[in-house]
Amino acid sequence: MVFFFVTRGKAVVFMGVDKYENDDLLKYAFADDIWFHVDSVSSAHVYLRPPPGVTIDSIPEEVLEDCLQLVKENSIKGKKMSEVVIDYTRVGNLMKSQNMDTGQVGFLNDKAVKKTHVRRDTTVVNRILKTRTERTVNEMRTDKEQHEEDTRLQKKQDRLRERKEQEEDLKRKKQQADIQAYTSLMKDDKMKTNQTDCTAEEYEEDFM
Repeated sequence: MVFFFVTRGKAVVFMGVDKYENDDLLKYAFADDIWFHVDSVSSAHVYLRPPPGVTIDSIPEEVLEDCLQLVKENSIKGKKMSEVVIDYTRVGNLMKSQNMDTGQVGFLNDKAVKKTHVRRDTTVVNRILKTRTERTVNEMRTDKEQHEEDTRLQKKQDRLRERKEQEEDLKRKKQQADIQAYTSLMKDDKMKTNQTDCTAEEYEEDFM
């Protein structure tokens, strides 16, 4: 069973109930989801599904605080500590090797991991816990498959739009080149006409 929560700002947060579901969630989370975990001690793996346009560097303060408090609250040791350090990074920066224990993950790039100190805020904890709902891992799998299909479709549409824009740009450039060539030709014709546009007497004088 996967627990879902809603932060202030209406962002979606989810976490598994044990280390086995932690592995499942890693498989079915989106690459741009944000992963949270208490540093150096055991805790739940909490994931934020950021709203469109929100990155790890632009998470609204109240959304970030809700995630941090939820992580601390769901750590047996961390919950008892006056202050903990919490790591968070994009799911795309997580890695899982065969020699790792169930529920354990590593980082592809340690420099892409943010750290922050957190003290318990009872008001925040109580509020977000009241928003809890439950979903199954299979539903998470379906969400991931749909997300991947939507992403493929969006990339295809982006490629088609880019190709169309390139074709239209080439067409505009050709039209401009044709206009410039025609204008240049007209100027040449006019100069030739001006050179021969004279009276018979003038022509004879030029000939003489």
